[in-house]
Amino acid sequence: MARPRSFDEKQVLNAVRDQFWDAGYAATSLEDLMQVSGLGKGSLYAAFGDKRQLFLRALRSYTDDSHGQLREALADAPRALDALRMLLEAPIDDPTGAGTRRGCLMANSTYELGHADPEVLDHAHRTYETSTALIGDCVARAQREGDLPAGADPIALARALLAAQQGLLFMSRTGLDTATLTATARSLAAQLLPDRSGD
Repeated sequence: MARPRSFDEKQVLNAVRDQFWDAGYAATSLEDLMQVSGLGKGSLYAAFGDKRQLFLRALRSYTDDSHGQLREALADAPRALDALRMLLEAPIDDPTGAGTRRGCLMANSTYELGHADPEVLDHAHRTYETSTALIGDCVARAQREGDLPAGADPIALARALLAAQQGLLFMSRTGLDTATLTATARSLAAQLLPDRSGD
């Protein structure tokens, strides 16, 4: 009979995820992974496979968590339009700036590995398609609530919003000041999500 694991798998995945997130895939060593996980090489590889498999597990865990948070945030807003505007403000809604300087782990990983690892690229594609579908559902809700034009294509607008949000997140990593990022987010919201209260 196999011995039960004496560690919390989710806790280990979160620890190695943060390591990959902070340092990137190539710059993360086995020693780094052993240190942050608290596991020896044998235990780490027996549970998760090699470095690449561990990275992919951590990346999938990250995107699963991100989609859960996105789904909840979009659904909990009293009005869908408020949720969509919040999506654009999310990259700058961090007074310390620490989170935004990390960027998006999925985007960072695609930039670093997408050209060389088809599995990472495929996961990125599926991740952004899922995000687009979730945002598209919220756009459709805003249309039903009368806050967005009924004739707009929800998926096309969702892709534009996602691209804008990811662009803001990338700009925040360059050290752009909060005031400029806020003004940019408001400008994007005004163009993509115009106020129809005066219609």
